[in-house]
Amino acid sequence: MTRCILFTLFFSLSLAAADRLPNIVYIMSDELSFYELGHTGNPYIKTPNIDKMAANGLRFTNALAASPVCGPLRGSMLTGKHAGRASVRANDGGTPIRAEEETIAQVLKQKDYATGGFGKWGAGGRGSTGVPEDHGFDVFFGVYDQVHAHTFYPPYIIRNSEEVPLKGNIGGRHGQTYMHYEVMREGLQFIRDNKDQPFFAYFPLTPPHGMYDIPKDDPAWDQYQGEAWMKDPDIHWEAKNYAAMCTMVDNNLGSIQALLRELELEDNTIVFFTGDNGGQARFRSDEHPHGFFGPNVNPETGVVFRGGKGNLYEGGLKIPYLVQWSGKVEAGRVSDFVFTQYDVMATLADLTGTKVPEDTDGSSVLPEILGESHRKYSHDMFYWEYRGQTAVRFANWKAVQPKPSDDWELYNLDSDISETIDLSERHGDILGKMKAFAKASHEPVRPGTFADPDRTLHERDRWAKWGTSGEDPRKKK
Repeated sequence: MTRCILFTLFFSLSLAAADRLPNIVYIMSDELSFYELGHTGNPYIKTPNIDKMAANGLRFTNALAASPVCGPLRGSMLTGKHAGRASVRANDGGTPIRAEEETIAQVLKQKDYATGGFGKWGAGGRGSTGVPEDHGFDVFFGVYDQVHAHTFYPPYIIRNSEEVPLKGNIGGRHGQTYMHYEVMREGLQFIRDNKDQPFFAYFPLTPPHGMYDIPKDDPAWDQYQGEAWMKDPDIHWEAKNYAAMCTMVDNNLGSIQALLRELELEDNTIVFFTGDNGGQARFRSDEHPHGFFGPNVNPETGVVFRGGKGNLYEGGLKIPYLVQWSGKVEAGRVSDFVFTQYDVMATLADLTGTKVPEDTDGSSVLPEILGESHRKYSHDMFYWEYRGQTAVRFANWKAVQPKPSDDWELYNLDSDISETIDLSERHGDILGKMKAFAKASHEPVRPGTFADPDRTLHERDRWAKWGTSGEDPRKKK
C-alpha cells in the first residue's frame, strides 16, 4: 500500500512537472556586440560562459535589433511593435510607452507568470504611463531612465518607482556600492523566490554600457592575468575596464545558469542571451579605425558591418543572440534565420500559449528555435526608422534612406554584407516595393505621457548620474 501511494505521488509530481509551463530567462547586455565574444573570434574579450552557451544551445547569426539605440528598441521589443508604430522612438531616456499598451509581462500574466525585471528599463521614466509596474511586472529593480544608468555608483536605485538608497554613493565614477551587484543579487533572489511557479526573469543589464567602471576586485579580472595587452600602457584604462565588464556579464550568465541547476530548473527553463543594439567603435585609433575591440569587424576575414549604433546599416542592427533549453533546443546548432526584436513577444506567447494584442507586428521565432521551421525570414519585409533614417529589408535586399532628403540606397546582403554597392538604379522595381512598404509602415508617433508636466521624478533620476543636487559636478570650478 505504501509503495502504491508513493508511486502514485511520484507519478503525479512527474506529471505536474511535465505540464508546468517553462520558465523564461531573458538576458540582454547593453551594447555587447556581435564580434565582442570569444566564439565569434574576439582576440581580447573573455566570454567562456557565453561561448559554452553557444556550444550547448542555438546561435543565431542574423538577429537584428528593433532600433539602433537603447530606448526605442526596448519599447519595440516589450510591446511587439516595429519602429513605425512604436510609441518610443526618441532616445532621450524617458519617453514612455502608452498606458493602454501591453508588454511581454502582461501577455505572460495570462498564464499567471511571476514577472521580474532587473537592470535598465528605458521605456518610461518615473511618473509616466510607461513604468514597468503598471505594465505587468511584479517587480522591476534597477533604473528607469537611461541617463541614471550611466553611472554604476548612483545615490539610489529604483524598485517599482520607489527609491532604494545605495550606501556610500554620491553619483559619478566612485562610491561604496556598485549598482550592478545589487541588480544581480535581486534578480537571482527573484528566481529563488519563484522556483515553484512559472517565472519570467528579464535581465536588461547595463554593462558594458555607461561609464566604464568596474571594481578592481571583481572576479572578471582573474581571466586577464597574464594578458600582455592588459599591461600595455598605450592602451587606455577604460578599454581594459570595458573588457572586464564584458567578462563580468559573462560571469553573471554563469551565475544564473548555476542557480537554475541548483534549483533543478534547467530542463524547464529557456534561457536567452543577447545584446541590445549594434556595435559602437569605441577606443578608435589609427591602428584600430573600427574600435579597439572591432565590434563590427569579423576578426577572421576583416569584413565590416557598415555603420554602428545610431544608424540603420547592419552595424547598427546586428546583435548576438543565443538560446539554450536543455533537451528542447539542439546543442551547437547555428541558424542564419533572420528575425528582429519585435518578434520576441510573439515568440514568448507562442511558447506559453498566450495571446498577443491585435495591434502588434511580431512573428513567432519558436519553430526555428525548436528546429521545426522551413522559413528563412520571420517576415516578408522588415521595417526600421530612427531620427529621419528609414530602412526596409526584403529577403536578401536591404534599402536604406539615410535622411528624408537623401535618395534611397539598395544593397544585396548576400553578396555585400558591408553595404558598399548601391544597386538602386539597377533594381528599381524591387526598391519601389520596399519604398511602398516603408510608406505604409510609418504612423505618426504617439508617445505616452507624464502625470507631472515638469517630470520632477524623471529629472531627479537623470541628475542622479552626478548625485541629487541637480548640478553637474563637471561644471564646478
